[in-house]
Amino acid sequence: MSTTVPQTPQAPGLQALEERLQDDFITLGWPAKAWIPATSHQGQTVHDVLIIGAGQAGLALHVALGQVGIRPVLLDRAPQDFEGPWATTARMETLRSPKELTGPAMGIPSLSFRAWFIAQFGNAAWAELDKIPRLQWMDYLRWYRRVTGADVRNNHAVLAVRPQASGIVEVDVQAHGSTTTWYTRRLVVATGRDGLGGAQLPAFLHGVPPQFWAHSSDAMDYAQLAGQHVGVVGAGASAMDSAATALENGAASVDLLVRRTDLPRINKSKGSGIPGLTHGQYLLPDEWKWRIRHYINAQQVPPPQGSTLRVSRHANAHFNLGCAVQRVEPVQDKLHVHTTQGVFVLDFLIVSTGFAIDWRLRPEFADIAPHVRLWGQRFTPEAGQEDAELSASPDLGPLFEFQGDLPGLQHIHCFCYPAALSHGTVSGDIPAISDGARKLAQGLAALFYQADIAQHFAQLQRYAEPELEGHEWQPADSSARIRQLQS
Repeated sequence: MSTTVPQTPQAPGLQALEERLQDDFITLGWPAKAWIPATSHQGQTVHDVLIIGAGQAGLALHVALGQVGIRPVLLDRAPQDFEGPWATTARMETLRSPKELTGPAMGIPSLSFRAWFIAQFGNAAWAELDKIPRLQWMDYLRWYRRVTGADVRNNHAVLAVRPQASGIVEVDVQAHGSTTTWYTRRLVVATGRDGLGGAQLPAFLHGVPPQFWAHSSDAMDYAQLAGQHVGVVGAGASAMDSAATALENGAASVDLLVRRTDLPRINKSKGSGIPGLTHGQYLLPDEWKWRIRHYINAQQVPPPQGSTLRVSRHANAHFNLGCAVQRVEPVQDKLHVHTTQGVFVLDFLIVSTGFAIDWRLRPEFADIAPHVRLWGQRFTPEAGQEDAELSASPDLGPLFEFQGDLPGLQHIHCFCYPAALSHGTVSGDIPAISDGARKLAQGLAALFYQADIAQHFAQLQRYAEPELEGHEWQPADSSARIRQLQS
């Protein structure tokens, strides 16, 4: 498997690609002409669209909005070039998505990862490439941001969100040591996998001092695990990546503690990736929406083969199956991890237990959290189909908007993973991110036109650019012409 490639002299280079891309933008008329009337509130600009998050979802939506003449501003708490998890907390060597997927390219070939890669390394290197290296994907997104001119405000942390009955959303933003209130007509939450919560922590960690454990999504220096006996709870992709990273940093041993008696083999989520579901999830009856998502959750997604081999090639890696963790207790400078197979004496424990939709972990949404309608309020599954993640998912409207009893709530749109039950995986994962971004952008354009219909009609009435100037023809003498034809 090839994950890195040298530059080759046959590669045309990024400059040539960027010239081609700019020509494509001109051909497509991107960005489209702005058309939404400017608005203000209390003397301040009211943005048309603010996007929280400048990762791949936010960037894709920026391009999609540009296609319909809307220029958003993206707010991201991370420093420039470190948006999203790719260069911070992600630890996989490569993406699991096939390299051929177009991701956020928005139907523009020269904006695709493939075009970016070949421009630098050539066609032969592309043919050799198996999966996309994680950090190379981050480099691509950095390039994507630059060439599309996204208006990203880094080091801007959203502290509070308050929708108003007037249709304006107030957003408190901390940046440069001070907090200011921004105003927007539409707010999009594009905050990724843990967009409405955070790390899911098992009950057995309650009371365990934090120096003994970490969640796989935590930022930490794995070099500190050198010489230590490490346990990893779970067997998903992040568990394998955490285990491998610990081993590569010199851990004395890594024990994977896996509740299941066998690892899942089939990625059912991949099997669901067909256009009919991509475009049709929202239109399905509730029973089918729930049945599909619950089935994928219950089957569980297996770890990638490459990630698993990355662990198993180490002789000091141990796959303990049927080994559910029951409780964990610190004993002096060690952890005693009690499992269904016995007690493991370890130095450090990494829990790879996924993410939870938990509004308590997102204080910036405290003003809206009690009012958002959830799927648990909308739908009661059959016995045996219960699913905590699905019940906690927001019940979204046709344009990803939150629904509930708070005036103005529908002006906030959930374009991150928790939208999956309502809309499918079109708001975060690479395969269908362009489809989701285009759907939301076109819908927002329609909403803006509807809201401003009187102004647009007045503008239509004022429109006076002539197609004809009056000199293009001469009026005929109809009477003379009739006599001529009768003679």
